[in-house]
Amino acid sequence: MKDWLIWFLLAIGLFVGEMFTAGFWLACLAVGAAVAGIVGLIPGLGFVTQGIAFAVSSIVSMAGLRPRLMHLLQLGPGSELRTGVDALLGKTAIVTERIGPGGAGRVKVDGEDWRGASSDASVIEPGTQVTIIQVDGTTLMVEKEM
Repeated sequence: MKDWLIWFLLAIGLFVGEMFTAGFWLACLAVGAAVAGIVGLIPGLGFVTQGIAFAVSSIVSMAGLRPRLMHLLQLGPGSELRTGVDALLGKTAIVTERIGPGGAGRVKVDGEDWRGASSDASVIEPGTQVTIIQVDGTTLMVEKEM
């Protein structure tokens, strides 16, 4: 089997592997393998040259491409991206069932019905807009919007 073909198959395998992992590490290695495959197409350049091309292009893509992708998709430290119940924090909800002092009612946020409780033990009537300030298990702690 030709060297360039092995590099291209490795690149495809690494790109596929990236779909099942996070962080773009395998994608950077896939870029390196693709570059090594291109170098392998040039007559007279041996496997050592291809290996150097793989190493250099992988390092360059990790230093240049990976940070840009991480920033573009808002991943990593300092990211504003929130998922799961953390994504509910700060959202506006509507009270659908009265929330009594010390008791839970119901709130609707993004079309989903949740158990809701007042953060300051105040009474909140149905139809009132509230802000989600905390998630405690399956209960959203809310406060009236000002």
